[in-house]
Amino acid sequence: MDELAEWVTDGGVVVLSGAGLSTESGIPDYRGPSGVARRATPMTYQSFTRDPIARRRYWARSHLGWRTIGDARANDGHRAVARLQELGRLDGIITQNVDGLHQDGGAHGVVELHGNLARVACLDCGDLSERGELEARLDAANPDFAAAVSAVNPDGDVEIDDAGLDGFTVVGCLLCGGMLKPDVVYFGETVPKDRVSRSFELVAGARTLLVLGSSLTVMSGRRFVLRAAKDGIRVAIVNQGLTRGEPYAQVVVDAALGAMLPELVRRVEGVPAGN
Repeated sequence: MDELAEWVTDGGVVVLSGAGLSTESGIPDYRGPSGVARRATPMTYQSFTRDPIARRRYWARSHLGWRTIGDARANDGHRAVARLQELGRLDGIITQNVDGLHQDGGAHGVVELHGNLARVACLDCGDLSERGELEARLDAANPDFAAAVSAVNPDGDVEIDDAGLDGFTVVGCLLCGGMLKPDVVYFGETVPKDRVSRSFELVAGARTLLVLGSSLTVMSGRRFVLRAAKDGIRVAIVNQGLTRGEPYAQVVVDAALGAMLPELVRRVEGVPAGN
């Protein structure tokens, strides 16, 4: 912790965050201590676009799951990251999360690798709209839909019995009637090139890459740790449980982020930027 505080005080830090940062906001992760055992395979882009039944199933589950994701609020960990940004110690924030909680906690300029569930995209005309607007339309189209939820998944949908899907109506784009999809990267999709390029640019200019709440199991996040290690950039990881980035890290802290990050801020606040 002492060494990490020195590194952050030194500035030039880029944060790479994962689902573990949001667990204390009530959003489960897949692999950490609060992870859920998911019965269903996460939605793929191919299934969503080609299979009307799979698409209806997704929207029914996601409609119920949004009640958890949409109501979630930033926790002390998110607010601590925003405070470090305010203090001038962070040069950038890259997140694998799709919950928008960094911004809710006061951060800005966040690179959202996998998008944001609060936005909805039309795959036909490209229009972007707010999730709240879509939820109101789904409520109106399905006034009697009340399937029992058995578990909430980190990517915003829920586990329900398929029998509960009967009669669920999916709505289309208000502008063209086309197919709507959450503005997030599904399995089978690639992260947009501009987000990847911006992330590598941030890492290349960093003195420290600080990984928060990620097991780094997925290459979309781990590649930035690999690049940092290759370029001789310091790597620090704060996570509960093992990660695939530990062989490349000089500092590893196994701790709950909601308690540890505010303590890190307290240690950094007493030292002026640039000292």
